[in-house]
Amino acid sequence: MTEIRAQKKYDNKYKEGFPLLKESFINYNASVYKEGNIFTLLDHKGQFIAKGYFGNQNKGIGWLLSWKKNEHIDRNFFKSKVSEAINNRSGYYQDTNTTAFRVFNGEGDGVGGMTIDYFDGYYLFNWYSEGIYTFRDEIIDMLCELVDYKGIYEKKRFNESRDDLDKEDFVKGERATFPLIVKENGVNIAVNLDDGPMVGVFLDQRDVRKALMSKYAKGKTVLNTFSYTGVFSVFALMGGASMTESVDLAKRSTHLTIEQMTINGIDDSKQSIVVMDVFDYFNRGKQKDKDFDIVILDPPSYARSKKHTFSAAKDYAQLISKALDMTSKEGMLIASTNHSALKREKFWEMIQQGFAARGEKAEIVESFGLPSDFRVNKALKESDYLKVYFLKRRK
Repeated sequence: MTEIRAQKKYDNKYKEGFPLLKESFINYNASVYKEGNIFTLLDHKGQFIAKGYFGNQNKGIGWLLSWKKNEHIDRNFFKSKVSEAINNRSGYYQDTNTTAFRVFNGEGDGVGGMTIDYFDGYYLFNWYSEGIYTFRDEIIDMLCELVDYKGIYEKKRFNESRDDLDKEDFVKGERATFPLIVKENGVNIAVNLDDGPMVGVFLDQRDVRKALMSKYAKGKTVLNTFSYTGVFSVFALMGGASMTESVDLAKRSTHLTIEQMTINGIDDSKQSIVVMDVFDYFNRGKQKDKDFDIVILDPPSYARSKKHTFSAAKDYAQLISKALDMTSKEGMLIASTNHSALKREKFWEMIQQGFAARGEKAEIVESFGLPSDFRVNKALKESDYLKVYFLKRRK
């Protein structure tokens, strides 16, 4: 088995359970690196710390899996981790009002580099490196031994070639008919597990959507920016919102939003769906003196259009400032980011900067992180990536 050594200053960090193998944290010899190979991590004195696998992705070059010297990284190891994760989600499996959730959340459940989502009997694997993909067959077979399933789908999120992009994501079992209708807190959501990298809904926002629907939407006008398939708009309307406007740059957002509304018995003709760059929309909306009771900001970490490039880490304060121009005086702003490298403290600072640019202060009404099925590894702070604030404006 390949042995590598941590740099002295990172010995304790790894001994305390930090799971990510970073090239800058170890004495690294590229000649020992091979995707999927199991390695032993030693401290600078040559004493055992942990075992893991090599798998290059945007976070690092591998993941630590076990801090037990005599534990083998084999089929039984993966089976025990996935079995434990399934048991931890027993409440979700029993909830007939929510039929879509995360079954296995990477390093939060003990194996970084992969996730498994559940959609009403169908399971979707996400593989984030060639390294973890080398264990693909046995992990999929092992899941099928543990659960009753209708079908299995997968998405490779590394080194995608044209052949990968054209290849269907179906693996085994029975094929789903798309759109597949799942439920979240009693609301219907249309998903497609075989149509590109995204499926139609971000499961990590479940608690946020529930709060919007149950506490804040009734009788309100709602602006949903970066709206994707319009799921936030649907939850607002199911909570009694008087009107929604959904804005996204992608042309396909129109028919996808209509689809989400239709399966919930909502008359889309009474709602507004706008295909436009969000920053252009804000500029035009300000000129027309438009405002809303609730404005939702859930942008991607990075976005590029013909006119604008957006980075959550750099531009969120400006986004807040522009959104306030569209928010009524007594209104609410929902500010969200999934940028893992943007710390919560820095995100809050940017929100305050955006309010200050309008001569105001932000008051937190409620805040959210990841829901309970998105388990996190406390030793890796960036795994707890979701940050959401419900905000009121104050002078």
